[in-house]
Amino acid sequence: MTAESPAQIVQSLFPLLAEGKTREAAALFADSVSFSIPHPPGIPWIPEVDSAEGMRTFFELLRTHVQSKEFDLRQVIADGDDVVLIGRMVSEVRKTGRDIDTAFALHATVEGGRITRYHLYEDSYAVAKAYFDE
Repeated sequence: MTAESPAQIVQSLFPLLAEGKTREAAALFADSVSFSIPHPPGIPWIPEVDSAEGMRTFFELLRTHVQSKEFDLRQVIADGDDVVLIGRMVSEVRKTGRDIDTAFALHATVEGGRITRYHLYEDSYAVAKAYFDE
């Protein structure tokens, strides 16, 4: 039996999230996680995260506040333990009914079969506009 590659581990996260399996998704993460999503203050679905349990909280908050509409993974770049996913996602903010339509890049690191880094880069202006603009 072959161990999963870092790219396979990171990519296995998204079907779990699509199915609402936040506990299983969080189980992919190590006890200590480097988490970063640059965002404007006041976005309620981006908490402080430093652990697998924090990732579970993040995934649950995300499901509470945002409805995924489209997820298009366009490229996976893997180099050793580092994996970069590039794509586009569209999500609806439940509070406002407005869409966040953004390109994204996710830099993840896998060590010992668990994700230790989750740094997501997206259009923070589009996030703020969809959440705050009246």
